[in-house]
Parts: sequence; C-alpha cells; structure tokens
Amino acid sequence: MNDNQKWEIIQGDALKVLSGFAPNTFDAVITDPPYASGGRTQSEKNKSTAKKYSSMGENAPPPFDGDAKDQRSWTRWAAEWLYEARKASKPGAPVCMFIDWRQLPAATDALQWAGWIWRGTAVWDKGNSRPQKGRFRQQAEYIVWGSNGDMPISRPVPCLPGVFKYGNPQSRIHLTEKPLQLMRDIVKITEPGGHILDPFAGSGTTVLAAVLEGYSATGIEVTDTYAKLARERICSELEEAA
Repeated sequence: MNDNQKWEIIQGDALKVLSGFAPNTFDAVITDPPYASGGRTQSEKNKSTAKKYSSMGENAPPPFDGDAKDQRSWTRWAAEWLYEARKASKPGAPVCMFIDWRQLPAATDALQWAGWIWRGTAVWDKGNSRPQKGRFRQQAEYIVWGSNGDMPISRPVPCLPGVFKYGNPQSRIHLTEKPLQLMRDIVKITEPGGHILDPFAGSGTTVLAAVLEGYSATGIEVTDTYAKLARERICSELEEAA
C-alpha cells in the first residue's frame, strides 16, 4: 500500500485477484463495474467503449475492458465476483454497486445469488441526459446496495440520502468516471476507519474518495492503462489535498 498503508491499486483481473484475499479483510465493497449495457445488438456491444460512450473521437479517454458481455453472461460474471468479494468481507459489511436501468434487474439477481442481503437501491441523479420528445429523461443511474449478513443499525454510521444529485465530471480521464464528491458521500456507508474494496477501480475515484474521507482502500483494475492512470491521479490529488 501507499501513503502509510492507506491505499493500493492492483493491476489484474478481479475474479483472479479477489480469490486471493483472506476472509474478513474488508469492511465494505464499493464499486462501479462495467455495465455491458451499451448497444442494442451484440455487434454494437462489441465496439470499443471509446466509440460506445464518447463522441470525442481521438480525444476520448482510453477504452476499458469487460463491457461486451450479453446480459446472461454479465449476470453470471457479476454473481461470481460478488461471491468472491463477499467471502473476503467481514460479517455485516455493506456492498454498493453502480448500475444503469438496463442492468438493474440483473444486478439485484447477481447480488443475491452471491449471498449478499439486498437492502435497497439508491439513486444518482446526473441532472442531464439526451432528451427525447414524448419520453421520460434517462437522467439517473442506480446504486444497488446490501450487506454480508446482518447489518446492525447500531453501527456508528449516519443515515445517508437515498438520492445523490451531481453532474458528470467535466474533465474525465475515464469514460464512465463518477463525480468525486458523489463517491465521497457513498463511502460513508462504511464504519469509520474501515478498509474499502473496489474491484473495478477505473481512474481510482472510489479509492481516492475513501482516503480523503479517512478510510483505507484497495482497488483492482484489469486495464493496465487505467491502473497506471489511477495511481498517478491518486498520488497527485492526495499531494494537493495535504
């Protein structure tokens, strides 16, 4: 770990890395996995994420791996990594997983198949969307959350909002990067001083948010470009915050 053992980014496949952690290692799992929901057909899903999720052309952030699965494959895969993450978590540890409306039913299935208790769904109101006349705006994404068994209400954690309203980051280094302040709010579901796991670290937002809020964190990132970018970003922003 870095900064007096406060954080680390492990480059590797989440399923392989997760199985190597000892039981009772983590106090929370908070993550934003690939949704694999972009595109209506398999050929559209197979396109580079830089083309699916950006109109910036050559100026788009680098593509990321793991986003071309169909829904059944995604659900099986999600159940597997959620199971491994639960085995590495302490009893009562919360889990928070970002997802969109297309994969919301699959995500709640996978969470429960992996043995977590599904406790609810929070909302991230992005405030913006591509408007389509005669339709509701798709301006929200979701946080499926639960716990590893019983979750006593006596935990020293405040009541968190059910809706978080933040716009997308203006200067993103990852195609699906979440707002830093949003993640700083979400990590507070963890008991003070806890160790947070993010199996899909991306540009390191969850890990950075965790450390800024006084937690320690371990991130896993399969795409080597992003593992490097995440380490550089976290070092830089923690230096500025010091």
